[in-house]
Amino acid sequence: MIHTKPIDRRRMLKLGAAATALPLVHIRTAGAAGKLNIGVTDHWVKAGDAKMSELIAAWSDKNKVDVQVAYLTGTNLEMMAAESVAHTGHDMLSYATWMVHQYADQLEPMDDVMGRLIAKYGDPNTTATYLAKVKGTWRAVPTARMSKNMASLVRADVLKQHCGVDVQAMYPAKPIHTPESEAWNWDNLLPIAQKCQAAGMPLGLTLSNNGDAVDWCGSLFAGFGAQLVDANGQITVRSDAVRQVLTYAQKLVKLLDPGVFGWDGAGNNRALISGKAALIFDAPSSWSVARTDAPQVAENCWEFPNPKGTAGRFVPYNPQFYGVWNFGRNKSAAKDLVEYLSQREQVHPLADASNGYDIPPFQSMTDFDVWQQEAPPPGVLYNYPVKPFHHADTVVAGYPAPPEIAVQIYTSATMPMMIARLGPGGQSVDQVIAWAEAELQTYSR
Repeated sequence: MIHTKPIDRRRMLKLGAAATALPLVHIRTAGAAGKLNIGVTDHWVKAGDAKMSELIAAWSDKNKVDVQVAYLTGTNLEMMAAESVAHTGHDMLSYATWMVHQYADQLEPMDDVMGRLIAKYGDPNTTATYLAKVKGTWRAVPTARMSKNMASLVRADVLKQHCGVDVQAMYPAKPIHTPESEAWNWDNLLPIAQKCQAAGMPLGLTLSNNGDAVDWCGSLFAGFGAQLVDANGQITVRSDAVRQVLTYAQKLVKLLDPGVFGWDGAGNNRALISGKAALIFDAPSSWSVARTDAPQVAENCWEFPNPKGTAGRFVPYNPQFYGVWNFGRNKSAAKDLVEYLSQREQVHPLADASNGYDIPPFQSMTDFDVWQQEAPPPGVLYNYPVKPFHHADTVVAGYPAPPEIAVQIYTSATMPMMIARLGPGGQSVDQVIAWAEAELQTYSR
């Protein structure tokens, strides 16, 4: 079980009072047979919240349940902790990456819901399963809403002009796997980085302690089969694979924007939007902002999976989940609503409303037309979801370590900190491995 800092009763009561002041959408239905209080993460695309309210209203009317919806900013860690202590609050909540494991003992089993969803749509991706299934039991349902891939988002014009690389031919807006996409690997990123640096538009690969840095570094380590801790909890940082990653990173880090070591989570977005970076690893949020703020940038963007390593191609996946407290007042209705929202008929319009930002956990739902239709340029997001012909899988940094250790690898930004230590005037590969080993030993205590 993942632990959090205890909250005293006075703090808990204050948090509970604050939660009642959150913006609410109260969906009433005539002759309501029950009530339901839910909290979901507010969408950065506001149309996503409007569509969510519309779908919940349809379910409410059909099932005669009076639903109160709170759109919550961020992950609301303290509010969740307060509710778990007080055994009261929302019936259903959105849970971020590691929160399902943290509260697994207080979440209603969802095996029945997931069994029906899997029968219809197939198994969810590896990352969603790892984060939502605890000791063989589904404790939450992975959702498309606010779940995203942190893929390659590039300036196609810059790579074509300065690097001789046509990314739109490499990953066309068609269901095909090209020889060029097969050759898209970490080694081939190095000459691109070198040429972009010479052109004054270096790669914007953040290397500070923010989530974007953790995500892309996680895909790099996974691509080389480099695990810091294995599935049994054994520290494996002194491996040939880890050494291979760090030896590669020594070359890459010299070719990046020198500011990446101090960027916050929006640093890479700002670099792309302002025309100062040729490539970042991120969801299409920066492209979406550029459509309004810098259309000349947006019309030259293209998104596709991350480079491949010796162990395969891995795309970082940041999922969210719907969970139901086992002390909830209306667990049956909450589970019914979760299942309804997880059906293709609801996921599709929600993806449309988010301009294709939301990535479903089920690969059978990666064929929505929104990723074909979004523009400019036409097809910019076609390869944003991980599709069968990409020959790729999803990953979360820290996998396959036991989640109580993996969450510390993730939140401590262990992987980007390892690479950052290789920067100008930094440490040797041996010194970085020794530092990481000492850090990992504290996670296992």
